[in-house]
Amino acid sequence: MSDKELLENTEQTSTNEHEESTEKASTKKRKKNKSAEVEKLKEELEKMTEKYNELNDKYLRLAAEFDNYKKRTLKEKTELLKYGSEGVITQLVNILDDFERAYTSIKESSNIDSLKQGVELINNKFQEFLKQQGVKEIEAKNNEFNTDFHEAITRIPAQNDELKGKVIDVIQKGYMLHDKVIRFAKVVVGE
Repeated sequence: MSDKELLENTEQTSTNEHEESTEKASTKKRKKNKSAEVEKLKEELEKMTEKYNELNDKYLRLAAEFDNYKKRTLKEKTELLKYGSEGVITQLVNILDDFERAYTSIKESSNIDSLKQGVELINNKFQEFLKQQGVKEIEAKNNEFNTDFHEAITRIPAQNDELKGKVIDVIQKGYMLHDKVIRFAKVVVGE
């Protein structure tokens, strides 16, 4: 082998060795980078797992709280339906007591005027009680017939033209609770 060939061969070997050494260093660097990336991903996974557990715990607590709320409101609603009329019933019992005293008085008394006064007082007390509860009578007589408030039982010929289409007589009074009709007035209408 000539010097030139030997020199070229040595240079080639040297270049190959340098390339191998660079490649090894590069591989080590990549392995180190991958290891750092894996560690970083592991840390992120741990953080995400913690956050997931925290949010899941909050969700479970919220679901339990909502379930308790539903049970509590159902219980309150049931009690309201069961005992909601207690105040009304208490006031009605007081009026019932007045009726019982009046009934006893009717048996024992011969004074008709005092009996009439007693019944009138009870009636006034009951009317006031109904007003307090928001119940009011539907005015019907001599008013225009209105199907929103009146129920026509019959129609009769009107005595004059002014009474046509108007309520001539009330068979049964109608009542409203606040703005809602709870019983239509049963009326006779003029034709």
